[in-house]
Amino acid sequence: MSFLYELWIFMRVRKKYWLFPVIVMMLVLGGLIVLSQSTAVAPMIYTMF
Repeated sequence: MSFLYELWIFMRVRKKYWLFPVIVMMLVLGGLIVLSQSTAVAPMIYTMF
């Protein structure tokens, strides 16, 4: 959790707010990759792409 806090402080101090959407999209795509490994969710994800 301290990593996320330090990342937020870095973005706020350095005015790097453009990093926030990049990080969110990386987390979303990473979550989709993890979910696609299970057989129940895989057909839904494959139809999205």
